[in-house]
Amino acid sequence: MKNQSTSNSLEYLKYSAPRRFFHKFYLFLRAIPKGLLELLLAIGGFFRGIALYFVRETRDVIDTYKNGDKITRTSFFIMGFSSLARGQILRGILFLAFQIVFILYTALWGWRWIAKLSFRGLETTKVVPGNPIVIGGVEYSENVTVYGDNNLQIMIYGVLSLLFVLCFLYTWRVNVRQSKLSQELLAQGKRPKRAKDDLRAALDSQFHKTVLALPTLGILFFTVIPIIIMVMVAFTNYDANHTPPSNLFHWVGLDNFNQIFTWTSEGGSRAFSATFGEILTWTLIWAFFATFSNYFLGMLVAMMINKKGIRLKKLWRTILVLTIAVPQFISLLYVSKLFADEGLINRFLLEAGWIKQAIPFWTDATLARVMVILVNIWVGIPYQMLITTGVLMNIPADLYESARIDGARPFQQYVKITLPYMLFVTGPYLLTNFIGNMNNFNVIYLLTGGAPYTQPYAGAGKTDLLITWLYRLTVTNNDYKRAAVIGIMVFLVVAVISLIVYNLMPSIKSEEEFQ
Repeated sequence: MKNQSTSNSLEYLKYSAPRRFFHKFYLFLRAIPKGLLELLLAIGGFFRGIALYFVRETRDVIDTYKNGDKITRTSFFIMGFSSLARGQILRGILFLAFQIVFILYTALWGWRWIAKLSFRGLETTKVVPGNPIVIGGVEYSENVTVYGDNNLQIMIYGVLSLLFVLCFLYTWRVNVRQSKLSQELLAQGKRPKRAKDDLRAALDSQFHKTVLALPTLGILFFTVIPIIIMVMVAFTNYDANHTPPSNLFHWVGLDNFNQIFTWTSEGGSRAFSATFGEILTWTLIWAFFATFSNYFLGMLVAMMINKKGIRLKKLWRTILVLTIAVPQFISLLYVSKLFADEGLINRFLLEAGWIKQAIPFWTDATLARVMVILVNIWVGIPYQMLITTGVLMNIPADLYESARIDGARPFQQYVKITLPYMLFVTGPYLLTNFIGNMNNFNVIYLLTGGAPYTQPYAGAGKTDLLITWLYRLTVTNNDYKRAAVIGIMVFLVVAVISLIVYNLMPSIKSEEEFQ
């Protein structure tokens, strides 16, 4: 096996540069199925680990109750009883207070929000005849508005209530575990931790948990909960025709997802799936060119400025940095007007007699897509130049000196030294940049707004990315259900690409070679 590997390596060294490139590309494509299989196995292992965790925890709870004394068993029903009875006053008070708050909240409000999550039997807002209303001596309409349920509010508070239930179950499990631990310590003749021990640990050995508590709550309320709500909306018919509280929406199961895989037209319009497929394809094409054009051209500019013999290096860097100082909001809108049909560029070309009619920079689909890629290069090169400049300065000069002694030409030095080193150091950034370009809202929205609009379904344009189409579905069309589906699909596409590419990057596979 070792001899075969050595033979393959020697055979690879005989390949020409183009053949090596295609050989690496072939290996990359061949590794994709393996990466997908590893991803599926990882997902399966994740759920298997969760199942084993619950089985293990359940067994431990049962054993704790069987082997526990009266105090430990009582703490199963009265949280904090074990801590209070064994001198852990602060823990006992916190556990007991949390249980009281949970019971009061669930009895007064929580169960109602959770029960209404089925959206059955809800009442809509309506206007009913009533007596005239006199306010400040002025008589108003006889119609009286009776406000009904708001199932969007029900969904939000229902999710919060379910999360509160999960939080209670976790706290109850911690309470049982602490009761078991205290019983074992006392049986060994040791003293359980007191309040001052807990406070000392919170500021010493457990200080990381104390510091991360507030950021974790922030992530829960401002990231996790909105994502859960978005996923739930994808299984409803929430749109402009079903807007609470006057027109309630309800659960529709997988109907919204079926539209992505159904290639039938509706009323002469293109199927939602066809529009999604075309925009997804364009999004991936855009992200590829927007990422790698900026990467290699920015690297080229940095290498040119850093080259020995180039004068006024600080001036060239300053000029490029100044382009970053101008907000993209201003520069992109200016470029959009500059290349419009009645813009300065077309007017100059017409007056000069070089063209007979205005060039459709933004109204022709193909030309508009090329233009947004070119403008993104103009915007992105300065950023990439600054990033690659720092990396290029850290490449050991001895490598280039040895290569020149061996007779390597500049292009060979770039392929064998500069590019591998750059890909190793900036590989994670390159992946992040690719994902960021898939969700690059500013360039597309400020330049074209998604135009030209030649697709008759859902108001999608030829230059729309998934993110700009999602924005239009949400803000303009109020089609929240389909926007939620697109958001989920964007997450899945980004997650799959990230996991596959991340595991194929030199930074991960060949880390020891650059130590």
